[in-house]
Amino acid sequence: RVQVDESGGMLVKAGGSLRLSCTTSGLLGDDYALGWFRQAPGKEREAISCMTLSSGAKYYVDAVKGRFTISRDNANNTLHLQMNSLKPDDTAMYYCAALEWTWKGLVQCNPQEYKYWGSGTQVTVSS
Repeated sequence: RVQVDESGGMLVKAGGSLRLSCTTSGLLGDDYALGWFRQAPGKEREAISCMTLSSGAKYYVDAVKGRFTISRDNANNTLHLQMNSLKPDDTAMYYCAALEWTWKGLVQCNPQEYKYWGSGTQVTVSS
């Protein structure tokens, strides 16, 4: 059974940095996509960044390009999201999710396609 658990969210001032972590268990091999998503109050859940494990291919939405970095610590089965130059608009509940995914050259980042979700970690950026 695949389990996903996020951590690292907190209150931070605008311009600051945070690193979110997502531990996964139950993954069999590398045929998975892992992603970070967020949902602000009154808004739909949106994609931030995703990764195809087998190839390392990554995707970022335009709003976070150059500020956020997705990475995977394979030894510890942990996905990270390094967030720099944070803005108040980045305030949201951040979720990590996993999906069985065999297309090495492609990155799936549609939240509706993801199957396994964590419970989220709150990031609040004050102005």
